Amino acid sequence: MTDKTNQQLDTLWYTRCPVPTGLGIAVQKGWLETAVAARGTTFRSLRESEDRAVRESHFDHTLRDSVRHGGNIPAVWARAAGRETRLLGLSWSDETQRILSLPGSGIRTVRDLKGRRFGLPKWVNAQIDFARAQALRGLENALRLEGLEVADVELVDYVIEQGQSDAPAERVAGTNVFGGQRRGGQSAELTALLRGEVDAIFLKGASAAHIAQLFGLHTVIDTGVHPDPLVRANNGTPRTLTVDAHLADEHPEVAADIVEQVLRAEAWARANPDDTRRFLARESNTSEYWVTVAYGEDAHLRLDTTLSEQNIAGLQDFADFLLRWNFLPAAVDVRGWIDAGPYQAALARQQKAA
Repeated sequence: MTDKTNQQLDTLWYTRCPVPTGLGIAVQKGWLETAVAARGTTFRSLRESEDRAVRESHFDHTLRDSVRHGGNIPAVWARAAGRETRLLGLSWSDETQRILSLPGSGIRTVRDLKGRRFGLPKWVNAQIDFARAQALRGLENALRLEGLEVADVELVDYVIEQGQSDAPAERVAGTNVFGGQRRGGQSAELTALLRGEVDAIFLKGASAAHIAQLFGLHTVIDTGVHPDPLVRANNGTPRTLTVDAHLADEHPEVAADIVEQVLRAEAWARANPDDTRRFLARESNTSEYWVTVAYGEDAHLRLDTTLSEQNIAGLQDFADFLLRWNFLPAAVDVRGWIDAGPYQAALARQQKAA
């Protein structure tokens, strides 16, 4: 596979969410930057840009020659909105997904949620409100396990007016603080729960585990550990590795570089569990302890980026949920979104090097 133009790629923009991904490790190790630098390409973080429009591409994928690895809702939304992107791979790193209540609320099980108040964030200035979507998904999946529906609870909205890209990410002692210094309000539903204004909320990941312990909250259910992968399917399961179509079509060798270094990082993680926990803690701006609680003691084994049938089915099921709840302007065909060329090229390179 060779690049289809004689022009080298000037800049590769990258972005990832503050969660476990192979791209995050490849960036921290410097491997992807080194790989593209060998082609004369500059490697830049779009979330650290001073240009808000560049930062917003983390959510809408409008920036040409960019790669994103992270929560799937923005990537799926961008595809549904007509952005020309390609899905290069999917990583399924199970994480804790908790419905939380106060100890004295009387809510011990999912059935106790019937008729109670459930707090939801509502980002009114976001192109895609992924926080609301993932909370509704966790709630719906939990309720359906007990024969209930979202209509059986009272939804209480908490409006958040700030934008998701208002400030660039900061880097402090090697740790990325995504979103920079916010003006507050991004955890309005948590504040409402602590004040007793609502009876339950949804939180996920390392922050959910930490917050639950910090405030002594009761975990009503953790759908992130359910045996059915479709119950676990949410914004972070699976995570999408995407690039824009221009990069895939005009610079396929760089697209293959991306996948190759992601796979390299994931192979390194499998062989280095302790170092991986440290990398993931830095990536998610938390401690190694909460990484272990949220993602499991085998988190280093859960990073693999593939195009497996389970990953595709999980993302399709979740994309259908997003459409049904009107988070998407159009349906998304996950299988038709996939560009397997860079993944196959990366595997071929690995086999040749072996």
